Amino acid sequence: MQNTTMSLDRTKTPFIKDAVDFNLQLKPYQKYVLNNGAEVYAIDAGAEEVVQVECVFFAGNWFEQKNLVAASTNFLLKNGTSAKSAFQINEHFEYYGSYLNRACYNETATLSLHTLTKHLPELLPVVKELLTDSVFPGQEIETYKQNMKQRLNVSLKKSDFVAGRLIDAYLYGENHPYGRYSRLEDFDSVTQEELTAFYQQHYVNGKFIVFVSGKLPSNIYELLNSSLGDLKNGAVSIADIIASPATEKKYRVTNDPNGVQGSIRMGMPFPNRHHPDFLKVQVLNNIFGGYFGSRLMSNIREDKGYTYGIHSYLENHIQQSAWVITTEAGRDVCEAALVEVYKEMDLLRNEPVDAEELALVRNYMIGIILGDLDGPFHIINRWKNIILNGLNESYFYEQMATIKNISATELQELANKYLVADNFYELVVV
Repeated sequence: MQNTTMSLDRTKTPFIKDAVDFNLQLKPYQKYVLNNGAEVYAIDAGAEEVVQVECVFFAGNWFEQKNLVAASTNFLLKNGTSAKSAFQINEHFEYYGSYLNRACYNETATLSLHTLTKHLPELLPVVKELLTDSVFPGQEIETYKQNMKQRLNVSLKKSDFVAGRLIDAYLYGENHPYGRYSRLEDFDSVTQEELTAFYQQHYVNGKFIVFVSGKLPSNIYELLNSSLGDLKNGAVSIADIIASPATEKKYRVTNDPNGVQGSIRMGMPFPNRHHPDFLKVQVLNNIFGGYFGSRLMSNIREDKGYTYGIHSYLENHIQQSAWVITTEAGRDVCEAALVEVYKEMDLLRNEPVDAEELALVRNYMIGIILGDLDGPFHIINRWKNIILNGLNESYFYEQMATIKNISATELQELANKYLVADNFYELVVV
């Protein structure tokens, strides 16, 4: 029998195509509008019979009048309706092998369902029930408060948790939605009446958008419209809240007198995605501290051995943003680590990035985006980020062009504009 398998010439190196040479395309969504005017963005893709339905409400902590009301309302959405207990609700979704999650962010809050496609008709009506008839039972509220206070008590003993709270408060102000943090007494003061009022205003009568992805049934519009199309879909107005950054910029906090590790946080206010520098600075950030081969990692982890990892990133906020650097280091080397961070800023300001390093970062960033386009759930998440930030499809292609074409000169100019020591808040918590 003749062997038709093509033999490999192992003396020749396989052809490697750089990620920057790929022409990435963002799969377009299908858009529906339900009877109530609610917008549905859908990605129909994937080989498996699974689907994700995510309802996004404008019900984040930006809209609360009292701390923790938004997060508490969102958490307790699935803890009881007038017809079902929390146990019965959880049992219903578990019976169908599905997963119902909720999450609260700054401007938005979500209720998301993951399930086999065939079970949507049995599950969507219960999702509707939670969005129209949650009753926030007193016992569930008390259990939630007790659990959250215990969790907070444990977290407050950790330097990284405390540092994360404080740096946001310094950057935005403690009364700003991005800078506000929870205290034990805040949980005690939340009432059932406040949760019910917030729920009625921002869920029952609030505005929502639906993102659905996966192997969608042919009647997906009818299924969504029958369950969600008669909900109220009100207007939303996001008030301007001005940040009030701290006047001092250097802080040293002792959280545990016997602690052997310090948590370092540095940050500076930064514009949101609509600013022309945002996409360009994403490239600069990756060079500086955005991936494992970054300048900060090579110096402070690999060379100095001060930390297991150090990272920098632009915060994923809608209204305002910040450029943040975060790491944990031995208590005795925290100050030395800060010195090295500033040295790396100086180098990026004073010396252009060489072609080899820039090519590596370009390929890394395109490769990450390529991975983010693998599968319907990843694709819809990218679209959700674009839509909720008030952007459009062109933003994706502008990002690709920026990564591929930004020059070393432009990066050096950006470093001189932003990577300046006096711009940064500096915090060490031990």
